[in-house]
Amino acid sequence: MIITQLIYIKPGAETLFDQFEAIAIPLIAKHNGKLLLRIRPDKTSILESNIPAPYEVHMVEFPSEHDFESFMQDPERQKHLSLKEQAIQSAVLIKGATL
Repeated sequence: MIITQLIYIKPGAETLFDQFEAIAIPLIAKHNGKLLLRIRPDKTSILESNIPAPYEVHMVEFPSEHDFESFMQDPERQKHLSLKEQAIQSAVLIKGATL
């Protein structure tokens, strides 16, 4: 399964977000996942949009829903969720598959 996430952070919360990502991203592999893409789009990279530009876009692959849920419930990730909650205004999670 492929997870794509559009992440919108609160103004001035970049450092908190980076702290959470430094903890969460290495945990992906622990749960059989693979970070495929992590980008911070700028205005020149967006050709057309009907939504605000996200701060970051992540694309992650997990072999199964179980692996994804295991990552989401990882105790180390859970321990630092307050960083995420302080930093992220909203996020859009899209579940998909390779066609």
